[in-house]
Amino acid sequence: MPDPIAFRIFGLEIRWYGVLISAAILIGIAIATYRGKKKGIIADDILDIVLVSVPAAMIGARLYYVVFEWQYYIKYPREIFMIWEGGLAIHGGLIGAFIAGYVVCRLKKLHFWTVLDVFAPAFPLGQAIGRWGNFFNQEAHGRETDLPWAITVNDPAKGLIQVHPTFLYESIWNLLVLFLLLYFERGKKKVEGELILLYGIFYSTGRFFIEGLRTDSLMFMNMRVAQLISFGIIVVCTLLLKKRRRDQKLL
Repeated sequence: MPDPIAFRIFGLEIRWYGVLISAAILIGIAIATYRGKKKGIIADDILDIVLVSVPAAMIGARLYYVVFEWQYYIKYPREIFMIWEGGLAIHGGLIGAFIAGYVVCRLKKLHFWTVLDVFAPAFPLGQAIGRWGNFFNQEAHGRETDLPWAITVNDPAKGLIQVHPTFLYESIWNLLVLFLLLYFERGKKKVEGELILLYGIFYSTGRFFIEGLRTDSLMFMNMRVAQLISFGIIVVCTLLLKKRRRDQKLL
């Protein structure tokens, strides 16, 4: 059974969840800074976007989760702030990050679609890394299975059981999305914003099917919220991609 505590400093517990998310953020900054130079976006602008977007993403991810688990958190309001124990929803984080990023781009007069494409590969790579925090917290896993790659978790009702490692499935899928984005960027990209829209389509397709295996999904009217959002993102991103390609031909 994994230990969620990575190490302790002066009595302070440092959890793997926080270590992995921090590592993902730092790697994302490095990737965006390197890619931004090719687009004429200076490192200071990248850092300003990150400094605003990361806190917004954390707030958005937590608020999104709390809203759909409000019946629990209304009883234990102090736990709303205990993000080190998990409970961050990636869709809420992306919403927060995109809104904050858009505001910074407007203030700095940066082309929003170009900036999104600069950051696009960092999203799936960061998610691939961050998902392992779920492993150490024993969360975001799937239903019971006897497959050879099943992992053991401690279920409060059943004790030790073998389950689908859905965090692993999503981590692998995100790495595949990363390679797909880099492949499309090399020879098939036609317009600015294409990479981030393809990211939305590719990631959401995998998330839709993986979510069906999970046992801890956020629910709305007996439907899995992540599947509803994923389907909506696929539709919206597909329409936006077609529109941007069409508009580019008219210029």
